[in-house]
Amino acid sequence: QVQLVESGGGLVQAGGSLRLSCAASGRTFSSYAMGWFRQAPGKEREFVAVISWSGGATNYADSVKGRFTISRDNAKNTVYLQMNSLKPEDTAVYYCAAETTGWGTASIEYDYWGQGTQVTVSS
Repeated sequence: QVQLVESGGGLVQAGGSLRLSCAASGRTFSSYAMGWFRQAPGKEREFVAVISWSGGATNYADSVKGRFTISRDNAKNTVYLQMNSLKPEDTAVYYCAAETTGWGTASIEYDYWGQGTQVTVSS
């Protein structure tokens, strides 16, 4: 069992930056791929980024590529999402998730989810 807790969300102006953190419980954190997803009001949850268990491989949605960076610190059981050049369309609840069998982009592949943190980007 893995418990995930996100933090770092908030209100920021367009062009600004935020860094989200996701702290995981459990001693097997380093064996999970970790992903970030987001859900805007009235829209489906969408993939943002994923990082492999070792941190050696990453993948991003086209909409955030070049602006967002995912990273992890297995010693701290934490995954991060650095978000730069934020746009109003990045406004959403951001969720971190853990996947035990791969490192995909579909939410259905993920086994554990956090409660989410709100990110609001004003224009």
